[in-house]
Amino acid sequence: MPSPLTAPILGFLSRLSFPRLFLITGALFFADLLIPDFIPLADELLLGMGTLLLASWKKRKDPLPPPAQR
Repeated sequence: MPSPLTAPILGFLSRLSFPRLFLITGALFFADLLIPDFIPLADELLLGMGTLLLASWKKRKDPLPPPAQR
């Protein structure tokens, strides 16, 4: 069950594209690494953001050829 404090933040982050989500996750990780517990609930946010990163990490398929003309 998601926390009522982190659920809205993770809901917003789930709508971001992979590169932006990756940059935000990396920045939060390094900020938490340099200054522990500087941001409240940063550890829980990092776990949720890691889950979102893995869920949005997909192989890009080759584009389909254009449909044949009739």
